[in-house]
This record gives sequence, structure tokens and C-alpha cells, in this order.
Amino acid sequence: MRKQLKNIMQVVQFRYFLILVLLITATIQFLFMAGNVRGITYDIQLLQLAPETIRSVKTIEDSVKTERERDNAEKSIEPVYVFNEEVADHRTAIITSIFDIVLDVRKETKDDPIEKKVEQLKTSLRDITESQNSLSIGNTQLEVLLTIDEELLTTTRDSLAQIVENTLDRPFRRDQILTIRNEIDSKIRQQSTIAEPLLNTAITLGRAAIVETEVLDEEKTALRVRQARDMVEPTRILQGQIIVQEGELIDREIYRQLELLGMLDTKGSLKPVFGLLILIFLQMTFLYIVFERSKKPIPKLRNELLVTTFVYTICIIIMKLISVVADNFDVMVAFLFPVALATMLLRLLVDDRVAAIVTVMTAATAGVMFHSGYAAVLQMDIALYIMFGGFTTLYFMRSLEKRSSLLQACGILSIVNMLFISFYLLMSQTGYGITEVGFYFTAAIISAVLSGALTMGLLPFFESAFGILSTMRLIELSNPNHPLLRKLLTETPGTYHHSIMVANLAEASCEAIGADGLLARVGCYYHDVGKTRRPTFFIENQMSGINPHDTLPPQSSADIIIAHTTDGAELLRKHKMPQEIIDIALQHHGTSLLKFFVYKAKEEGMNVDEAAFRYPGPKPQTKEAAVISVADSVEAAVRSMKEPNAEKIKKLVQSIIQDRVQDDQFDECDISLKELKIIEDVLCETLNGTFHSRIEYPK
Repeated sequence: MRKQLKNIMQVVQFRYFLILVLLITATIQFLFMAGNVRGITYDIQLLQLAPETIRSVKTIEDSVKTERERDNAEKSIEPVYVFNEEVADHRTAIITSIFDIVLDVRKETKDDPIEKKVEQLKTSLRDITESQNSLSIGNTQLEVLLTIDEELLTTTRDSLAQIVENTLDRPFRRDQILTIRNEIDSKIRQQSTIAEPLLNTAITLGRAAIVETEVLDEEKTALRVRQARDMVEPTRILQGQIIVQEGELIDREIYRQLELLGMLDTKGSLKPVFGLLILIFLQMTFLYIVFERSKKPIPKLRNELLVTTFVYTICIIIMKLISVVADNFDVMVAFLFPVALATMLLRLLVDDRVAAIVTVMTAATAGVMFHSGYAAVLQMDIALYIMFGGFTTLYFMRSLEKRSSLLQACGILSIVNMLFISFYLLMSQTGYGITEVGFYFTAAIISAVLSGALTMGLLPFFESAFGILSTMRLIELSNPNHPLLRKLLTETPGTYHHSIMVANLAEASCEAIGADGLLARVGCYYHDVGKTRRPTFFIENQMSGINPHDTLPPQSSADIIIAHTTDGAELLRKHKMPQEIIDIALQHHGTSLLKFFVYKAKEEGMNVDEAAFRYPGPKPQTKEAAVISVADSVEAAVRSMKEPNAEKIKKLVQSIIQDRVQDDQFDECDISLKELKIIEDVLCETLNGTFHSRIEYPK
């Protein structure tokens, strides 16, 4: 329970530590990048001369100009008029109805006085005259209608109706009504069949009957207007478009466009800043998820987190330095950026997953920081350049075993960089001279070389500053010319040989369960280096056949044997060896019991305190240390066997592992019973290959 509580507290504390480090990294990143997203602004006043040629930094719709052009398009649309053929019949019917009403009133008021007839006729015509605004018939005209000969009245009716019908049988609009009325006035006067007394009345009725025959179709007109407005494409100010030439007068229209683009000092937009904050938030979120879900030990995670953020910050600083001087050159100097620096360092110091994520983050950040002002949201050519370079390195460094492999990866990176540069030059519409093409290809090579050189230069710093044991550092430590290994070989050759054999067993076992085989091998090389303090007290180094322990009390012998772990750790610290190697030296015996000397003490009749015969530990904390502890005991035990065979070896390995389990030596590491079974099989297989039976040669 106490151990579980301790683990929970470590996880909680690491989570707070993770958030704090990411917040600091995000703040640094924002401070370095904020200046690159604020855009280009000018301190310009209306009606002054432009200090330089100003281009649009983005594509934006000019809504004012768009609306202006749509209004012009609407004004250019002719209204839609429709000829109404029924107008002629309707107006002719009105004329005919007036005369018919007159005839009816004449019959009804045949014997009445004229005044009464006139009143009666007014009443009968009221509905018609009130509905026709332009129709007004005087009393005199009514009296003529009531008193004139009926035949003349009928003839006038028919003639007038025919003239009205003929006149309205063609299209004309409201603005032509006056002309048509004058025209019908002339026709009526020229018509001989219209009686002279009825001429004025006929002219009045004829002019009143004239209305427009072409009426406005509001629905179709509105549809045409909408179509005309919709046909007008939004007017856009394009990215890179010249707004004003150097020395040109900044009139109201140019000033309005600069204001719309946010290129005036008083109109700077905060939207890009918020966009940058979102980008940084996404990047830090990905890093949080990666480290928060990692199953690695907390101390190791802390170091890897610090290394990751430190490397990423270094890349941002390099980008900022390049972006500051970029405006002084006509070429894209951003191609000089060491595209694989972050990938190489994190691949060597952390792992592939973190290296891949930071590669993408670096590419996105570079796209923003190297934004030229006339590109889209990101400078995609630079972003892709970094991504291609980073992932190329990630792939070709997967089997890295020595520093020369790093140089090989740089050579391949140079080729990929130059291929991408070729793509960039061929796809761009700009013509490049030999000098510019030469610069870009040289930049591709320099970028690759800088990636490798900076990685080689910074790697030792990170290893020592953060206590990280990289693959290349392990390979260096495995060199037999290392002072400690030479000391081990010359002073304790038996122990040296034993260490080599244990290394073979441990590496194979670790690789079988997914642990770090290289760390196990190198750890085995140094795990018994403490025996160099008193080499002859260890049986593998006793060449003369004399055993010093025969003359020593069991407790003294046990103290000497036990001391080799702490002596080894002290010696390793003196040579500034990585902590992982020191831990293996301390943990490879755990707190196990020196049974041989316990039994010897009991045989001598001593009162035995088993705690005094146990190694100080600690118990193995990692899978690698656990595997080495088993391999160390197994190799020594098998070597002491007489005529070892597969069955004997298997029983011995099983008994040693079972003894360690029952002694609770694996309680503090996350090794499982299933993995112990795999280790058992691998150890048996490897030992059978080493101690196989041989053919007896004749004398």
C-alpha cells in the first residue's frame, strides 16, 4: 500500500511538473513568434506620398467595392415590361358602356326635363367616372349626349370605340401616355363619322381611355436584379497585389484599402495573435499527452521532458535568428535551417515517437516564423522541407550503432534536401539564375551538415547535463579500450570473462522481453568492476589455487564479497559513469543472501544474523537490473557445474529464478512471471549453445 501511494504521489507531482514546463516552453515560444505574426503595418497619413511600394499581405474581400459594383450592375438592368393585350378590350368596353348608359338613360327619362336627365345620367356614370381619374364630363357635354340624334350617338360610339381599340393595340409605357393621347386627339378630329357636336366629348372620352399597355413586371425585374447582383464576383484584394507604388499619392481609396487590410499602425489585428496561441496550445497538448501517458519511470520522464523542451526551444531560437536576417536577402535563407537537428537529438536522447511529434511541431513553427507576408497561413515550402528532412533522418537513424552512421544519415539527408529544393524550384513560377540555384542547393547541403554537426556537438552536453544515457554513449562505453574495462581485463581477467558471458545472456534475455538489450550488455561489462579492489578474493580470479577465504571468518569474507557492489558504484562514480550503470552495479545482487558463508558460519557454530550476510541493495528497480541479477547467478552456477547438460542447466536456471522470486528480489521492478518464463527459456537456450558437448579428439 505504501509503495502504491508513493507511486501515485510521484505521478501527481510529475503531472504538475509537466504542466509547468510546458507552460514555460509555450511562453518562450510565444515571445519568440509573436513578432512574426503581427503582420506588416505602416505609419501613413491620408494624401501623403507612399514611402515604398506596398503590397497586400493577405487576400481579403473588398466589401465596399463589391457592393459598389453590384449597385452598378443593378442599375444597368432594364426593367421588365409586359404587353397587356386585354387593355384594348377593357378600355374599349368602357367607352361602349358609357354610350350604352347614355342610351338607357335617354329611354328611362324620355319625358323628363333635361335637368333631371342630366342628374340621372351623372348618377348612372358615377361609378365609371370615379374609377377613371382622368375622365371628367361636363354638364354641357352630358346635355349634348342626351339630346343629340340617337343615330349620330351610335355612330360616334362605334367610331370612337374603334379608334381607342386600334390605338391601344400596341405596346407603350406610362411615359408615352401624353404622346398617345395627343395622337388619339388628332385621330378623333380627323374622323368624319363623329358628329361635330360630339367632338369634344369624344376627345375627352378618347383621351381618358388611354392608359399604358406595357406594365412593369416587378417579380421578373427583381429576379433579374438579383441575378445581376449575384453574377458580380466579390472584389478581392489579392495577396502580394500592389496597393500603392513608391512615391504615389495615397488617396482616399488607397487609404481605405490599407485600412481594410489592417496595414495601418492604428489598425493592427489581434486575430493572428489568437491564432498563434491556438497553435501553441495544440503543440503543447500533444506533448502533454505523450509524456503523461508514458510508462517510463518518473525520473527518466522528467529528464526526457526537459531535453525535449530544451531542444525544441533551441530550434525556435535558430529560426528566430534566421528570420531576423531573412529580409536582407533576395533568396529564401530559411533553407539553411538545420532541418533534422531536433529529430536527431530526440531520436538519440528520447525515442522515435517524441522525435516524430517534435519534427511536426518544428515544421509548423517554422512555417509561421518564416512566413514571408505574401504566402498563405504558413510558409508551406519551409514546413514541408523540415518534415521531409526530419522523417528521412528518423528512418535512416533507426539502426544507428556508431557515429559514422550519423554521417551516413547526413549524406542521405543532403540528397533528400536537394530533391526537395529541385521540387521547389520547378514548381515556383519565378525564374532563377545560376547564382540563386547554386545558393539553394548549397543551402540544402549546409542544412544537412549543420544538423549532424550540431547534433554531435550538443549530444555530450545533453548527456552530461541531464544524465541521459543515449545509444551512442552506450556504444562508446562498450569499447574495450575504456579505462575501467582495461583495468578489469588486466587486474581481474576472470571477472572480465565472466562479465562478457553474463552480457551475452542478459542482452538476449532483455531483447526477448522488450527491455533495453544494449543497456543490459554495457551494464554487465561494468557490474563487477568493484572486484578490482580485492581481485583475489573472488574465485574466478584465483589462478594459484589459493583461496583467501579459507583463513578468514565467514563474516569477514561476506563483508568483502558484499563490498564489491558499493566499491563498484564508488569507482563508477569516480569515472563519471551514467547513473543507469551505477544502479546496475548496486542492484545486480539486490538484497540477496550469501548462503555459502551463512552455512559456513553455522557449521562453525556461530550465532548467525542473516541480515549481516545480505547485500545492501537496493533490489532491482528495472527489468534490465533484474535480468542481469539472474544472468549473473546463472552463469556463475553453470560454470561451476561438472559436465553440464540441457536438463541440469534447465533445473538450475529454474531454481535460481524461483529462489529470487521467493526471496522477494523482484518486488520493486515491473517484471512479470510471464517475462521470467521467457527469460528462463532464453537463458537455457543460450547456455546450451555455450556449454554444448564436444567431440573428444584422439591423442
